[in-house]
Amino acid sequence: MSKLRQLYVHTPLIEENRPVYPGKQLSYKMEAFQPCGSFKLRGIELACRKALESGAKKLLSSSGGNAGIAVAYVGNQWSLPVTVVLPESTPSSVVDELKRLGSEVIICGSAWDESNAYCLNLLEKDNSWAYIPPFDHPDLWEGHASLVDELKDQCRTQPDCIVLSVGGGGMMNGVVEGLKRNGWTDTVILAVETAGADSLYQSVQAGHIVTLDAITSVAKSLGAKRIADRTFENVQKYRILSHLVSDQAAEKACVRFADEHRVLVEPACGASLAPVYGNDPILEPYKNIVVIVCGGSKVNLATLDTWRNI
Repeated sequence: MSKLRQLYVHTPLIEENRPVYPGKQLSYKMEAFQPCGSFKLRGIELACRKALESGAKKLLSSSGGNAGIAVAYVGNQWSLPVTVVLPESTPSSVVDELKRLGSEVIICGSAWDESNAYCLNLLEKDNSWAYIPPFDHPDLWEGHASLVDELKDQCRTQPDCIVLSVGGGGMMNGVVEGLKRNGWTDTVILAVETAGADSLYQSVQAGHIVTLDAITSVAKSLGAKRIADRTFENVQKYRILSHLVSDQAAEKACVRFADEHRVLVEPACGASLAPVYGNDPILEPYKNIVVIVCGGSKVNLATLDTWRNI
């Protein structure tokens, strides 16, 4: 197993040199530069390694897109069969990319939760599969924590705030693990969602985990109706602020980031850029801010033009 080469890359930290948010030191951790287009590869690669070490022969995943593409990429690079179960809302471009990487694609359910239930049913029928979840597993969080290990080497000073997007909470939980093992537990996390994909925000407001009736946001990659249990536990134990932005603010942030940095990201990533570009008061107390530019597969020039026109 040790012969399998590392697939995720160490991504750059880019300091903003424009007056985006006066008085702030702003940097972008460019996870959009991962080979499969998103941060997901970090945790998913580790989860796949451990599954193969345990004797798995093929990989099974449920995903609205980015996690599935990461699993497909691992399978393609390591010559493993992969099956990905997707919700009906998945863009055809994502389906095409999964097939290009050699994966079998199954479309089932209106949202990720339904696709995942079908995926788990398949798993019961064939134990040669290893199930690779998109966000809810300690192996994923351990892998995503490498992002903070890199920040420890890249940042001139410890950030007082890290801004990131939240769906089910996989990246956030990984960042928490990374902050703990690097002694940065006093760094605040601003966990951002879009309205209509706000399972964390609603859970925080209610004081218990809330399951959404449906995902109505354009940021479908944030579309978990229910966050992971660990996500809610971490919000209660660590310095994490749950924050909400509109679809329009996320789309506008995607357009601006493309114009200024020549990088395409999807609205799930635009959510974390929106508070910065909007000079949101929630960031006022912080001077040294890192935004995790998580990337995403559900974007191209045509969709960017659509958002610009809107």
